[in-house]
Amino acid sequence: MTTGYPAAGHSDHLPGVILAGGRSSRMGSDKSARLLGGVSLLQHVIERFAPQTSIIGVNSNIIDKLDFAPTIAVFADTVPGHVGPMAGVLAAMRQARAQTPTASHVATVPTDTPFFPSDLVVRLQAAIREPDEIAVAFSGETMHPVFALWPIALADALETWLITDEKRRVRSFIERHPMAAVTFAPLDTADGPIDPFFNINTPADLETAERWLPLIRESER
Repeated sequence: MTTGYPAAGHSDHLPGVILAGGRSSRMGSDKSARLLGGVSLLQHVIERFAPQTSIIGVNSNIIDKLDFAPTIAVFADTVPGHVGPMAGVLAAMRQARAQTPTASHVATVPTDTPFFPSDLVVRLQAAIREPDEIAVAFSGETMHPVFALWPIALADALETWLITDEKRRVRSFIERHPMAAVTFAPLDTADGPIDPFFNINTPADLETAERWLPLIRESER
């Protein structure tokens, strides 16, 4: 059976980075610190992401406000000016190269999507056939572009694109490179299907997530 292209030296797990560098303007305060079921959104994501990765980092531009175990590196964007989520992806690539120099790809997830699949990374990795492919998650026809595996070798190309492209659309960068698309099914709960990539942007979204949290926990038992 054909397998996906693995990270050199890590056949099972890749390094992972949580993107927490957004401004949270629609939430009114830092999303990563907002509580869901009494636990911060960032901690929810850490707990779901950690078993899927070899090492975790957090990309944030408010480093002084984050306090984690020493094994979790916290680092800011390498391109200044809040130029969007791809700046976080670039920082993730640079951090992965420094921490795990043999890895081919780095996995990224955002801080505001606490229900993403527990098999996200392994399925994305299995879909990769060439070392320069970006593997991206979908639900239905919807692309979730920061739920992805990024070839670390693209770091210089990404930095140039960030500096020169006016719009800096994530999809635009992905479309410049080979891509493996992986579709994930809805979560089957007692209250009906729920998109595992539901993201929390507003206080109303957070209220919805509070209602869904026990349903999702029950469905995953």
